[in-house]
Amino acid sequence: MKKFKSLGLVTAALFTASIALTACGTGSTKSASTPAPSAAATAAATTAASSAPKAEKVTITIGAYSILKDSFDVILPKFKEEWKKKTGQTVEFQESYVASGSQATAIIQGFEADIAPLSLEGDIQKIVEKGLITHDWKNNPYKGNITASIAAIGVREGNPKGIKDWTDLTKPGVEVLIPNPSTSGGAKWDINAIYGAGLKTSEAAGKKDPAFAKDYLAKVYKNIKVLDKSGADSLATFDKGVGDAIVTYENELISRIQSGKKYVEVIPQYTTTIENPVALIDKNVDKHGNREAVQAFLEYLWSPDAQKVFADKGFRSVLPEVAKQYEKNYTTPAGVFNIEYLGGWDKVNKELYGKGAIWETILAEGGAK
Repeated sequence: MKKFKSLGLVTAALFTASIALTACGTGSTKSASTPAPSAAATAAATTAASSAPKAEKVTITIGAYSILKDSFDVILPKFKEEWKKKTGQTVEFQESYVASGSQATAIIQGFEADIAPLSLEGDIQKIVEKGLITHDWKNNPYKGNITASIAAIGVREGNPKGIKDWTDLTKPGVEVLIPNPSTSGGAKWDINAIYGAGLKTSEAAGKKDPAFAKDYLAKVYKNIKVLDKSGADSLATFDKGVGDAIVTYENELISRIQSGKKYVEVIPQYTTTIENPVALIDKNVDKHGNREAVQAFLEYLWSPDAQKVFADKGFRSVLPEVAKQYEKNYTTPAGVFNIEYLGGWDKVNKELYGKGAIWETILAEGGAK
């Protein structure tokens, strides 16, 4: 079974070469305002916009993580229409959708995305550390996040393996799919959920025990059939009939079920909340001279119209009024936890995913013995 696992880092050059840019069209509605990156940048953009005639077209390049594509297929045309009405300017989008970690690497290595909606904060921070994002991208009411979800388990129609919680993924004969955390941000959320469930389980028995949590995760890893490079690839593999269970975002299961797939969503007793961020990439926007349009598109992602699209696709909205409208669509287990329960991303990236850390050790040991 292990020969099917896709382990190790794919080269950054391959990530960049594999990015496909496709043209698309979209416009903007009234939205929550987000602070501009800096007063100087705002003043410069305002002066330029008022003193020069607006070009007939503006291009916005999106570097997103793979699972957002279905939502953006709806959102981008909406923004294009609204922006055309407001300014008379036509927006053309160039889009790239790959695994979040791969996307961050591509941007760092020269892919000139204007805006990066990615799977997790750490991938945005990598871009910040390279000096491409120069403003405080989390300085808004939503801390930079445009969508939310939880980690869940998807199983086949009728749940033939009787899977009810993470521990059922350790049973003999159960084949599990999960993306590779070396390339996929979604995979880190999934693994956080399992490891955190181990911590919660040990805590309920009397003591929060990292050793128990590692063993808990290792036992699930033993049954992993495929480690695909992205959440979208993992779902495509599951769609082909491979595996008995898939660990993924709740919204992806909801979307698949809505489209007619005969899957069942299983929500574990303990699981993690998921927060997906976005950031405008200052260096690229300044180079392209399209800050006004990109800033408007960024703000549009927090508008009720865009948030309803995300909610229709199974995400949990970050906008309270939209979340309230869709709350009947979701179940939140009593044992849900967030990244702070695990100590925050800095600690998680070091102790769970760092060199010689928990995940790497589990890989080296081949899972539970």
